[in-house]
Amino acid sequence: MKLREIKKQVAQYRGMDAGALADQLAALKKEQFNLRFQQATGQLQSTARVGEVRDMVARIKTVLREKRPTTSV
Repeated sequence: MKLREIKKQVAQYRGMDAGALADQLAALKKEQFNLRFQQATGQLQSTARVGEVRDMVARIKTVLREKRPTTSV
């Protein structure tokens, strides 16, 4: 994935609310589980997809962390 595409994707994530991001995260986690299962059984067609999904999960978690209210002590 090119940097330009990544920036567009992150901008889309930042435009979503926390609930929609949580739903997207759950769907990606499910896909990640299925990909790992396919890899373990030798049925995985696209090995690059495992890394792409892992990166998307990390991006969504980062955006969710940015949206979390900060508390000052």
